[in-house]
Amino acid sequence: MSGECGRQAREIAAAVLGRDPGPMAAADSDSHHVYVGSDIVVKVIDAARHPRLDREVALAPHLPVGLTAPLLASGRWQAGTPEVRYACYARVRGTTPGMGMPGVDGATARLLAEQAVQRLGELHRWVPASQAGQTLREPLDHGGFVSRAALLADIDDLADLDRDGLVSARLLSGLTAIAERAPLRARVTAPVHADCHWGNWLACDGSVTALLDFEWARFGEPADDWFFLIRFSGQHREAVLDVIARATATAEETLRAECEVREASHLVSDIRIGLKRPGAPSPATVDRLNALDDLIIGRSWWRRTG
Repeated sequence: MSGECGRQAREIAAAVLGRDPGPMAAADSDSHHVYVGSDIVVKVIDAARHPRLDREVALAPHLPVGLTAPLLASGRWQAGTPEVRYACYARVRGTTPGMGMPGVDGATARLLAEQAVQRLGELHRWVPASQAGQTLREPLDHGGFVSRAALLADIDDLADLDRDGLVSARLLSGLTAIAERAPLRARVTAPVHADCHWGNWLACDGSVTALLDFEWARFGEPADDWFFLIRFSGQHREAVLDVIARATATAEETLRAECEVREASHLVSDIRIGLKRPGAPSPATVDRLNALDDLIIGRSWWRRTG
């Protein structure tokens, strides 16, 4: 492990454990620097960057028991430059199934989905204490579906930003049709993870062991989580959708429509952000544009596969 963040993570782990943490490896993360040891996981971020780790730390002690990795310590660390914020978690057994569940067979995918739905059901039924409830209500620009009017306004803004014509009139028309079919507004009655793709789960021997990364958690509705679980299941997408429809007694068509509007909202948000940056579209923005084409032209939520 190299770099200033890696050195700081080792120092933090040693201070929390009261001993040398042993080998620590960097793990993939889009939002933090994450280092994994044999019995500890350390997340660090420049103290001046986004505060989402603070949200996760504030929620961790209050979440349903056994849902996520236990929080060992958190705070600020200034043993070098820059100062960082950190959170240390006990390492939970298991590995992530990964985005798209690569290498996971069909039977295991259904089994993991059934357990994930059960875990998320516990979260959705959780009644947070006042402190945790306040954290979940704090404003968060999550990019998800908020209301029909907000989505329509974001689509108009996307059209104004798109000076190079990257988003065709057909795609804009398709987005508008999705928005016009959407509910007037999203409900905000249940605690949701709001980022529960398969890269944020741990599993071992066919059993789900933990749901990680609660930095986007908020009040919303269960469909906010069902979308992530289904959308990032790769070849098992239809199977996971079927598991959720059966477990929640939701009509398949209803679930598809709920997921469709959420994907539209996230894609519009991400593409708008990408178009505001100078220069050619980034690889991430190109990826979102391709996903938008599949959503509208490919009608991905209504295309049965498998």
